[in-house]
Amino acid sequence: MKAIRLTISGRVQNVGYRRWFENQANKLGVKGYVKNLDTGDVEALVIGEETTLNILIEHGYIGPLRAEVQNIQQKEIVQFIEYTDFKMLR
Repeated sequence: MKAIRLTISGRVQNVGYRRWFENQANKLGVKGYVKNLDTGDVEALVIGEETTLNILIEHGYIGPLRAEVQNIQQKEIVQFIEYTDFKMLR
């Protein structure tokens, strides 16, 4: 099990990105959360098997139709809370 904090930048707020990302994570069985940041970026904490997380990150660059993802910064988290599901935070 691996945990990665993602900071997704570009046109990712007010375009349905969080809901789309939540759906993608749930389809893959990934745990964690996704939320908007005051900076205009989106943050996600994703927890799962490394290969599954890599697939989610690849999909994250595509995003929903109106999104334009410029970058996804990744930071591995060593100590993390065990999540039972994946949620979109407000």
